Amino acid sequence: MTQISRPMPRPTAQVKPYVDAFGPDLAVEFLLAFGGAPLAIPAHPKGRSRLEALVGPDRVRALAGQSHLLQSRVPLAKRWLAAYLAWQGHSVSEIARRLRVTDTSVRKWLNEGRLV
Repeated sequence: MTQISRPMPRPTAQVKPYVDAFGPDLAVEFLLAFGGAPLAIPAHPKGRSRLEALVGPDRVRALAGQSHLLQSRVPLAKRWLAAYLAWQGHSVSEIARRLRVTDTSVRKWLNEGRLV
């Protein structure tokens, strides 16, 4: 695998608690699965939630410890997701399909370049 020469896009304040709790790759999967909706984060996971199935009980507890930093809804964070996916080498078209936006929006966000 080739080394990525550009730095990873900085997580926005909305995204940072998720990146800190899950790591960037799992945070992307989490945001794509749960973005835009309210989410209850149990302090003591019992193994029955979709959240726990995705990230595991230790990471659910880690996120619960940062609940004071979270908004009432999981952010969509499409600009950061576009920047991160582009950083990983995904094409504009692929990012647009994954985020359910137009390729024009993705190009605009990437050209703004504020997240690097």
